[in-house]
Amino acid sequence: MSLAPGSVIGIIGGGQLGRMSALAAARLGYLVHVFSPEAGGPAAQVAARDTLAPYDDLAALRRFAEDVDVITFEFENLPAPSLELLERLRPVRPGAKILAISQDRVLEKTFLNEAGVATAPWAKVETLAELEAAVARLGLPAVLKTTRLGYDGKGQALLRTPDDLAPAFARLTPKPLILEGFVDFGAELSVIVARGVNGEVVSFDPVENRHKHHILDLTLAPAPYAPDILEQATALARRIAARLELVGLLGVEMFLRADGRVVVNEIAPRPHNSGHWTMDACPCGQFEMHIRAVAGLPLPPATRHADAVMKNLIGPDDMATWPQILATPGLIAHHYGKWEAREGRKMGHVNRLFPKGALPGEFGIEAALRLKGR
Repeated sequence: MSLAPGSVIGIIGGGQLGRMSALAAARLGYLVHVFSPEAGGPAAQVAARDTLAPYDDLAALRRFAEDVDVITFEFENLPAPSLELLERLRPVRPGAKILAISQDRVLEKTFLNEAGVATAPWAKVETLAELEAAVARLGLPAVLKTTRLGYDGKGQALLRTPDDLAPAFARLTPKPLILEGFVDFGAELSVIVARGVNGEVVSFDPVENRHKHHILDLTLAPAPYAPDILEQATALARRIAARLELVGLLGVEMFLRADGRVVVNEIAPRPHNSGHWTMDACPCGQFEMHIRAVAGLPLPPATRHADAVMKNLIGPDDMATWPQILATPGLIAHHYGKWEAREGRKMGHVNRLFPKGALPGEFGIEAALRLKGR
């Protein structure tokens, strides 16, 4: 049963993903109620209603649930008891079980491997002795990560020599940690996939992601690789969504190995930074697709009418170019409503479209993003 226009969609989280989801919901005739501890955040600025309270305020969560028809979330770092409470009161899409898997790297890797999905080699480590044993099995270099709360390069350490082990183990908290062996890396890919309440699955074209200082910098759509590689990536994302019995949207990050095989890095059951290009290059972008799935609406084909490059705008240096961005023909600008441009903070993004099949090469991408007067 789909939600009628005028229904209220509750979004847990007040950041930019909630903001763009709320804008998509409004276009489909829905009201959005945002729950967030942040006053006047990006999502609250464009929502019909908002609740200002901590994520573990159970009384506020109950009042919030009474005011909405269905609930979704825009980031994973939520207390499990809070989402479990909401799930007893209203439909939560995706649900608490999927959130729990995506919150914990050990649970996530275990789920993926049991689903027949290849990942980098890994080991759970609770003591320095276990870390030393895991390094002996997986080799160096390797990456030591927290199992929870890490993002954009936070909560991890690169281990190059045996001398790196003890300091990294002492610094990273909470325990346990996870050690991931290195992949013979060719590129990072990602796929955005949606699954509806009736089990229908649609997926956007795989893209290539390029990072700067551990934060996504550019996304190229479609990923400029052979069809068999893109088919591998798409099949993996769709398999994961089906195995999760997902209702909503899922971003699947992957590594393309040097030998042409694709392995999965991590999953995110929500709109994803690498899907922002779909807002302008697709008739139905990732945020509308997310809202459609959550609201029980039909899912249209995830087709694109153009190739695209997405450029993140990070911190004060990128935002200093905002006037030039607005003055440059062909750049489609999206501002997140954050007023303080701190280092490493995602402030917005820019999409640049190209005729379908005409995504430029390296120098063409640089030229396409060159700002007027710079």
